[in-house]
Amino acid sequence: MVKAKLKVFSLLARYWAYLFLILEFIFFASMARGFFSLRVIQNILFFGTPIFLLGTAETFVIITGGIDLSVGFVMGFATVLAAKLVAAFIGLGMGPAAGLALGVGITLIVGLIPGFINGTLVARLDVPPFIATFAMFGISHGVSELLLGGVWAKNLPHLANAIGNGFFLYVVPGKALSLFQRPIVQRGQAVLEIIPNVVVITFFFILIVAFLLKRMKFGHHTYAIGGNIDAAVKAGINVKKHLVRVYMLSSFLATLAGAIYVLKYVTGKGDAGAAFLLDSIVAVVIGGASLYGGKGTVGRTILGCCILATLETGLRVLGVSTFDKFIAVGVILIIAVLIDQFSPELVHKED
Repeated sequence: MVKAKLKVFSLLARYWAYLFLILEFIFFASMARGFFSLRVIQNILFFGTPIFLLGTAETFVIITGGIDLSVGFVMGFATVLAAKLVAAFIGLGMGPAAGLALGVGITLIVGLIPGFINGTLVARLDVPPFIATFAMFGISHGVSELLLGGVWAKNLPHLANAIGNGFFLYVVPGKALSLFQRPIVQRGQAVLEIIPNVVVITFFFILIVAFLLKRMKFGHHTYAIGGNIDAAVKAGINVKKHLVRVYMLSSFLATLAGAIYVLKYVTGKGDAGAAFLLDSIVAVVIGGASLYGGKGTVGRTILGCCILATLETGLRVLGVSTFDKFIAVGVILIIAVLIDQFSPELVHKED
C-alpha cells in the first residue's frame, strides 16, 4: 500500500505539469462553451507566440546557470526598430515585400548586439547575469523610447498584416486546399483557417534550436557548462565563447518575437514584451529546468508555455482582469518551485 502511494506521488511529481494543463482545459471548457475548439486552440498558439519564443530563449540561458532579464525589452526594441526600418524603406520607394524583408532582416541582425553585450559582460568581465541583463533591460527600453519619440511606430504596408494575421492553410470543406492565400468562394461557403502563419514561423525556429540543444555539440556544451563549469573548462570547452553565443541566441529569439509582433499588430511598441518576461522564466521552471543550471529541455519549456498561454486565453474568454493572471502565474511558480525542491530527482529525470 505504501509503495503504491509512493509510486502515485512519484508520477504526480514528475508529470504534474501535463496534468495541470489537462485540468486547465477541463475547467475552462466547463466555464465557457466552445473553449475546447479549433478556433480557441489556434488563439492560444497565436497569442502565445511571444511566450514560446522568450521561454525558449530563457531555457538556454538558465541551463548554463544564468538568467536573461533583458528579453522582454529586447523584444520591444525589435518591434520599434523593425517598424521604423520597414516604414523608412517603404517611404524610399521600395515595394512592400522588399521593404518588409529588408527591415526585418536588419532587425534580426541588430538584435544580436544586446546578446553579445550581455554575454561579454557575463563571460569575459565576470558581471553577474542578473546585473548584466538587467542593465540591458534598461538600455533596450530607453533606446526604444528614444526611437519612438513618444509616438507608436506605424505606416507599415498591408502585407505585414496579411502575413501576421493570415493562415498557413485554408480548407474549403469537400472542395479544395489553399496554402497562404484565402480562396475566393461563393457567399455563405465555409472556409476553415488552419494554423496561423506566425505559429508556423515560431515553431519552425523553435524546432531548430531544440535540435541544436538536444543533438548538437552546442547543446552538449551548454549542459556541461551548467552542470559543472570547472569540469567543462577541463574538458576543453571554450566556456567564455560559448556563453557569449548562448546570450546571443537568447537575444536573437527575443528579436524574432519582436519581428513577429510587428507582423501581428502592424506597429512597434517599446514595452511590447515587458509583460512576457515573468511568463518566460516561469515557463522554464514549470518545465522542470533547474535554476542552478545543467537541467532543462525546450520541449518541457513549451509545455510550461502552453500552461501559461492557456491560462491567459481562458481568463480573457471569461472576462477576468489581467491582474488576476499575474496572481495565478505567481501561484503556479510557487507550486513548480516547491515540487522541484521536494522531488528534484523526479522533476529533472529524462522522459
